[in-house]
Amino acid sequence: MLGLPDRIKAFLFDLDGVLTQTAKVHAAAWKDMFDTFLRAEAARTGGEFVPFDPVREYDRYVDGRPRLDGTRQFLSSRGIVLPEGTPQDPPGARTVNGLSGAKNDTVLRMIHDQGVQPYDGSVAYLHRLRELGLPRAVVSSSANCRDVLRAAGIDDLFEVVVDGLTAARDHLAGKPAPDTFLAAAQQLGVAPEHAAVFEDALAGVAAGRAGGFGAVVGVNRTGQADALREHGASLVVDDLSQLLEERGGERG
Repeated sequence: MLGLPDRIKAFLFDLDGVLTQTAKVHAAAWKDMFDTFLRAEAARTGGEFVPFDPVREYDRYVDGRPRLDGTRQFLSSRGIVLPEGTPQDPPGARTVNGLSGAKNDTVLRMIHDQGVQPYDGSVAYLHRLRELGLPRAVVSSSANCRDVLRAAGIDDLFEVVVDGLTAARDHLAGKPAPDTFLAAAQQLGVAPEHAAVFEDALAGVAAGRAGGFGAVVGVNRTGQADALREHGASLVVDDLSQLLEERGGERG
């Protein structure tokens, strides 16, 4: 079925980097926020300013995770401990919530200024799934997921959206835990072994593997095919258009 095993009956898609070209926007926003913070920390402590790496550190600590988790993971990697603060902290405050708020403000401004472009291959794949009557869900850590879907013009292609707001409301653990994907499959009425996960983030493919899904498709947008396989991808493609060329069976 469209390049996947015949047992697959439902399709669960990450948003940024799989459906929309917003992963690079998020990476830039994280860098802007962390570099501002790290520069101030270096000045405050007299230490060396070591900028945030928008490829290596983004992939390892931030990509695919809920915003607060990404902030915590990166700070921990640098040996920095900050108070949690509260969601009411002003953006940029020296707390986990304050830094996370600054990142969110930056990414929203960038999306507003630049717009949101979907990947043509992903849109074609989604249209084919809809033509076949196959159920589809978006599973994103972002609290801005619905706004991005609307901006990209693809919000009508999904029956279910599980996003950062859903996770907070239902107390679902974020990726790499499988909880959000499992919730989406449940809403679609499909067992995990009959659903496919589509992810470009290492944390996301790890979540797919942990959830026991029937297929975990790693979408290799940034040249990390081997890492995607190591983290749990059963199949790796550069673009979903490659799956439209398949006639069933697994590749990898």
